[in-house]
Amino acid sequence: QVQLVESGGGLVQPGGSLRLSCTTSFTLDYYAIAWFRQAPGKEREGISGINTSDGSTYYADSVKGRFTISRDNAENTVYLQMNSLKPEDTAVYYCAAAIRVIGGIGTPYKDEYNYWGQGTQVTVSS
Repeated sequence: QVQLVESGGGLVQPGGSLRLSCTTSFTLDYYAIAWFRQAPGKEREGISGINTSDGSTYYADSVKGRFTISRDNAENTVYLQMNSLKPEDTAVYYCAAAIRVIGGIGTPYKDEYNYWGQGTQVTVSS
C-alpha cells in the first residue's frame, strides 16, 4: 500500500523556519516527489519537486532562494526546509509522488501525481 505521511507543520512567526518531512511507505528509487500547497480559496500549486534518482530539483519562483528540498533515500523521506517564511506562505502543504523513470524534473502539476499525503498546516503569523 502506497502511503505518504507529512509532518513538521505548525505556527511560526514571519521570518521564521520550519522543516516539513514526507515519509513514504516505498523506496524512493525512480520517483518524482513534489510539495504542493493550497491556501484557502486558492488552487493547489506545486512549489517544489525532486527526482529521487538523480537529485534534480525544481522550485517555483515564489519560494526560490527560501525553500530547499532534499531527500534521504535510506529513510524513504523527502524534506522541505522553509526559511524566511512570509504570511503568504500560509497554506496546507501536501507531498505527492509519481513514478519517474527518466531524469530531471519540471513544474509539478497535480494531475500528474498519483499518490498524496494527508497534508500538514503551515501558518505564518505574528
